[in-house]
Amino acid sequence: MLLWPIGLILIIVAINYITSPIYKFKEGIPFSGATIYNPYAGMEGKNWRKANFQIQSYAWKGITSGRGNSNGEIYSRYKSLGYDIIATSDYQKINRYKENEPWYIPVYEHGYGIRKHHQVLIGSNKVLWKDFPIFQTLSNKQHILNLLREENELVIIAHPKLRDAYSPDNMKYLGNYDGIEVLNNYCTSFEYWDAALSTGHYVTIIGNDDAHDIYNPNEIGRNCTFINASSTDRKDILNALKSGNSFGASLSWSHGEPFDPKIERSKKIPRIKNIDLLKGDTISISTSTKAREFRFIGQNGKLLKKTKETKSASYVFKPGDTYVRTEIEFKDNTVFYLNAFCRMNGESPKRTFSPEIDIYRTWLLRVLGFASLLFIAFNFYHFSLKPRNKKGNN
Repeated sequence: MLLWPIGLILIIVAINYITSPIYKFKEGIPFSGATIYNPYAGMEGKNWRKANFQIQSYAWKGITSGRGNSNGEIYSRYKSLGYDIIATSDYQKINRYKENEPWYIPVYEHGYGIRKHHQVLIGSNKVLWKDFPIFQTLSNKQHILNLLREENELVIIAHPKLRDAYSPDNMKYLGNYDGIEVLNNYCTSFEYWDAALSTGHYVTIIGNDDAHDIYNPNEIGRNCTFINASSTDRKDILNALKSGNSFGASLSWSHGEPFDPKIERSKKIPRIKNIDLLKGDTISISTSTKAREFRFIGQNGKLLKKTKETKSASYVFKPGDTYVRTEIEFKDNTVFYLNAFCRMNGESPKRTFSPEIDIYRTWLLRVLGFASLLFIAFNFYHFSLKPRNKKGNN
């Protein structure tokens, strides 16, 4: 009798895959155009806000990771480390702690599959329960991104390198998302970010701890996102993130360091004083303290220029440059990863798009899929009755 509920579950899972659309994917083309997009237009050095959008709390009766973290303790710990935006991304649940505060942003982490095809949703209206838990084709991944777009201000692909949930090649084709969680305690995913940028997909960087145990000093205060906004109000923060007026940071830390020294260290993080685009083609950056090295990165992740031991550096766009992003490494091993300047036609690079559905292949999959299910179901039913009939005849 146990076979029947198992069979029913398998049929439901199969129907989920069969009814998913198949998309027509085309590899993107590099950025081009006579003008250069500056994501930091209008930034002010005094307006940097420190944020974390990935940490789990006690949820779902404690069956999910993060079961030892209370909302109050999460807030207290991150506040002591100088964070302005503290968002808890529970699995499949919008955490409403401090929802009446002006800085509150509803966030959750979507995904419950074996391979951790997850997304961090920022500015969420409601939870999407649909997923493809066993495996995901490129079309399955795109379908989830499209559905998430409908109810969220920002769709971020979470830790794509973890368990090889995505491949760098996927980033050349997927659309309808805003950013990549490049910095995460469990992995870094720069090759994914460069793959997207190199094929003309303007996506921004997010840095998060993705902490599961706030009492472990090795898990919190390691990665963050700095956002340049005039205030910490939700609207200002989301607008800055959408334009790319932000950057990811890998913060200085020592294994096993107690919290008190970590708190003191958090007060001494270097600051970016200015980011500008001069003469329409020259990136100019200055920092509060001397950096060990400025690195300018271009198409396909190629190193374009290094400048060492200075508080300021610049880079002039060359005719062959499609985008340029900057990494700033400091002597305490803190590293800032700035969003890309890129070539464009028009007022801004195209941020969101979705590949078209392949109607023919989609319906072919559905017809063949349902026909196969009916065939399997008929034979399962037929053979499951055989032993019972034989017993009755005796």
